[in-house]
Amino acid sequence: MSNRSQLASWQALKESAAQMKQTHLKTLFAQDDSRFDAFSTQIPGVLFDYSKQRIDKNTFAQLIELANECDIATWRDKMFSGEKINITEERSVLHTALRNRAHTPLVVDGEDVTQAVDNELAKIKAFVEKVRSGQWLGYTGKAVKDVVSIGVGGSNLGPQMATEALKALADDTLNVHYVSNADGVQIASVLKAIDPETTLFVISSKTFTTSETMTNAKTAVEWFLQTAKDDSTIAKHFVAVSTNLEKTAAFGISDENVFTMWDWVGGRFSLWSAIGLPIALYLGFDAFEAILEGAFEVDEHFKTAPFEQNIPLIMALLSVWNTSFLDFTSQAILPYDQALHMLPAYLQQGEMESNGKHVNFAGETVPYTTVPIIWGMTGINGQHAFYQCLHQGNVIVPADFIASVKPQVAVDKHHDILLSNFLAQTEAMMSGVDAQQVTEDLAAKGKTQAQIDELLNHKIHQGNRPTTSILLDTVDAKTVGRLIALYEHKIFCQGIILEICSFDQWGVELGKGLASKIESELTDDSVKHAHDSSTNGLMAYYKQHRTQ
Repeated sequence: MSNRSQLASWQALKESAAQMKQTHLKTLFAQDDSRFDAFSTQIPGVLFDYSKQRIDKNTFAQLIELANECDIATWRDKMFSGEKINITEERSVLHTALRNRAHTPLVVDGEDVTQAVDNELAKIKAFVEKVRSGQWLGYTGKAVKDVVSIGVGGSNLGPQMATEALKALADDTLNVHYVSNADGVQIASVLKAIDPETTLFVISSKTFTTSETMTNAKTAVEWFLQTAKDDSTIAKHFVAVSTNLEKTAAFGISDENVFTMWDWVGGRFSLWSAIGLPIALYLGFDAFEAILEGAFEVDEHFKTAPFEQNIPLIMALLSVWNTSFLDFTSQAILPYDQALHMLPAYLQQGEMESNGKHVNFAGETVPYTTVPIIWGMTGINGQHAFYQCLHQGNVIVPADFIASVKPQVAVDKHHDILLSNFLAQTEAMMSGVDAQQVTEDLAAKGKTQAQIDELLNHKIHQGNRPTTSILLDTVDAKTVGRLIALYEHKIFCQGIILEICSFDQWGVELGKGLASKIESELTDDSVKHAHDSSTNGLMAYYKQHRTQ
């Protein structure tokens, strides 16, 4: 069996990890006044500071060598050129082609992908302008006021995260609502707030068979027809993002109102496609195009920057270092801009659905931890929730701190207060507070030695908690595109370094298949499938009590 742990660079990193576990970040900073200059880099609109990670120059060089030994450059070229690097599904991985602003031709399986994408973007632009200008009319002749996006997973999280991130910049031409949960509470609350005469539904499902999405879509159309009465009116209020024209037509959606996807776009990488239609409707096509442009800038950086300044690659190397070598099994995403409050959930899906695997390209079990558990929330709220554990808990959680220089909305000194917290937290995570500092502080406050002895251990902060700081110029459409693309390419590099298939999702498919079987049993007593005693007991209890 062959795997990455047998590489010379991997073995060297194991030795460095043993040494680094005994080294404090304060010591590393004390030994090198130029540490920030050595371990930070910039691209337009983004400062990336990883100097508070537990690495030194020797470790960093070994990480770069690991990237070389894993042949990152060749794999990167394979992805951008359309080779089928999704090996378990024999598919290309071309979300980058969706934002190719250079419009260079790219032929895959006999099709010019670039031309196909440009054609679809033109169709999206024309549709968006028609809806936003009031030319698109509902069945009673009224213009659209509300858009309801129905999807789940990648068809939901990306667009919703982006519209939340940029809603302060919206012009209020349209309202947008998102429905993803099969729990009827969500769609019921949305339907209460809208008027069927002035609502446009966007149903996003590549196959138009996704259970949660189609359940919500059917509820939406039944609600709509209670008022409209006529099935022919569905075409004026429902559009789709799908590849299944037969099913969209059966639903009542006109073929010209179906926007396409391709099998070389994974759901969690799809907001750049027609899946991003709700973003364009809400913010306008120009803003959607700016998101694409920001991502394209990062694509070019990823393709051309030397490894030592290549931000997505460095992000991936740090994740592998922290997870597979230093044994830190989770990572926090901590945006300090309220606009980015959905980013942790979005990146949780992106990274864990991609790299939450346990076998290598050859299907052999790997002897190292792959993806960390990704979680987080807005930084200020997190400070009053879980930062206590980050500072003094007996687990260490590396964290990405994300903030902007200029606020979306300037309110008095709010942003200065926000950034003071952002900066203070990473410094505190790094340096901590030792026994001498605690003693001196308590003595200055008039505490007796007995009181100091009693409090001392409670107030010590060990520090040495690794963080990365990502400072954005501001949170605008281009920045959102840049930020997402940085993490996308991080995920790709992470997968190559770990030698796992990042672009399939067989764990998701397993759950879908089992749910479909159980659904048939819950709705038809004559259907029986084999289950364990726990599942049988739970099903029996549910069926017995659901009508009581």
